[in-house]
Amino acid sequence: MFVFASCGGGGEAPASKLQKATSGDAYYGNIFRYNEESEWRDLFPLNITEVVAHRMSLNIYEGLVTLSQDKLKVEPLLAESFDMSEDGLTYTFKLRQGVMFHDDECFEGGKGRELKAQDVKFCFDLLCSQVDGNQGFWVFQDKVKGANAHYAATQKGEKPAGGVEGVQVIDDYTIQITLEQSFPDFIRLLVTPFTYVFPKEAYEQYGSQGMRTRPVGSGPFYVKRLQEGQFVSMLKNENYWGKDAQGNQLPYLDGIRVGFIKEQKSALLEFEKGNLDMLYRLPLEMVENIMTNERQLKPKYEQYQLQISPTMSFQYYGFQHKIPPFDDVNLRKAFNYAVDRKKVIDFVLKGLGQQAFGGAVPPIFKEYTGYDASKVKGYEYSPEKALEYLEKAGYPQGKGLESVTLQINSGGGRNELIAEAIAKQLEQTLGIEIKLTQLPFPEHLDACETGKAVFWRAGWVADYTSPENFLRLYYGKSVPKDMETNSYLNTVRYTNAAYDKKFDQAMATVNTEARQAIYTDLEQMIVDDAVVMPLYFNEEVRLLQGNVRNLPQNAMEYRYFRDTYFVPEAQ
Repeated sequence: MFVFASCGGGGEAPASKLQKATSGDAYYGNIFRYNEESEWRDLFPLNITEVVAHRMSLNIYEGLVTLSQDKLKVEPLLAESFDMSEDGLTYTFKLRQGVMFHDDECFEGGKGRELKAQDVKFCFDLLCSQVDGNQGFWVFQDKVKGANAHYAATQKGEKPAGGVEGVQVIDDYTIQITLEQSFPDFIRLLVTPFTYVFPKEAYEQYGSQGMRTRPVGSGPFYVKRLQEGQFVSMLKNENYWGKDAQGNQLPYLDGIRVGFIKEQKSALLEFEKGNLDMLYRLPLEMVENIMTNERQLKPKYEQYQLQISPTMSFQYYGFQHKIPPFDDVNLRKAFNYAVDRKKVIDFVLKGLGQQAFGGAVPPIFKEYTGYDASKVKGYEYSPEKALEYLEKAGYPQGKGLESVTLQINSGGGRNELIAEAIAKQLEQTLGIEIKLTQLPFPEHLDACETGKAVFWRAGWVADYTSPENFLRLYYGKSVPKDMETNSYLNTVRYTNAAYDKKFDQAMATVNTEARQAIYTDLEQMIVDDAVVMPLYFNEEVRLLQGNVRNLPQNAMEYRYFRDTYFVPEAQ
């Protein structure tokens, strides 16, 4: 455990008296406090692969574009405008002038400098390089002109002059990206953490390992102090470029403090004491005490704000395909048929979720993109079929397979409750002992990505608003050749040439209806090959203190605190 200050000494700012903005309804002041049940792993943009770091980094770094907080529409951010050529191959971004990087010791005199197009070029070239901590090459791979060639050259230790061919600096405030072929969702990819912009000076001074805990961006907040497993404290960027519609300087908040209480009941208690301003997820055993079946807050909790939303997130259990016993599709099918997902939703999750007996794409995408995942035929609960496929796998009535270890991450009681319920169902139906083991979240991810786990709890929250984000998880071309190398996206290491060919076809299909028809085929292949064990799609509940304003909930749990503020308690 260690502590650092990213810009001078001292800790977080003390609570301040709210000050009315010059115009409009907003107020300045106060620290926004929220809790995460799981720990974060890395704050270096190219290695942000889990949701906790993603949520924090969203307020530290910025990319060319972002998503609107309410409707998740792509909007300009570092780019004040952008346009696409008629053939869909070239994107031109006009950068805002006067955007400053955070003050940091990596700069001469410790003062942040202006962000320019050369910084975007540096970060995108690095994204297409084999360097320590880069998990994001897939964003530009096979899409941006010259990206593959640049990556291959860096694998040989070369540093190509001019960087990636398809990323060009036109002038200090104009960057142009050229694609190999038209890809309709490309602009959505630019909201991922892998495309955040950071200064060359920070990378050269701290490296990817140093930037893991010392992020330097241009966002509305900067990291002041952190203590791993305990808290992350961010303070207001006084040099932030953004202003609200009335011309008031953003952000309104003095800062953000993220805590890491592992138990949801303890977090609820802190929220009730006023020590947290937002409670994300309710303790499952307390749901019926907090809200009614009609999803209204009960009298004790009426002073709070209730937010409920289905999400672009998928909860499932992964199988390691490259080693026994789950290299056998029949065993994977037996496990899928043996689970009564509706019972888990009703009795464990208290109805807060949708059962995922089909493919991998959340149903909420129909509202946002028109893609209808209900066309995919999945696994119903069928003990008879479960036993049939168990016998096909060579384990009649479970004989010959004494036990299977289910690995889950610690932090958050719901993971354990769900695992216990599913383990019991599997044991009763298949006659196989299911042993549970828990690891801290970063260690859990490492074990899954390096193939050390054979059966594990997993979840995926959308990086961007496209079904492709979920279907890419099973793209075989992203699987490393050896088991020692981390397989970040395709952790189950599923390889199917027919799937990959069809996925490539979808990426090259411009017509939306035709592309979505291919998505349906891909999802059906995921089901037919029992690639994973789909469990449920999240429906998330949040409580906010009564004086919080401008923090709408969305289907990605995309938390952008730039426009959030408090009002005096009387309001």
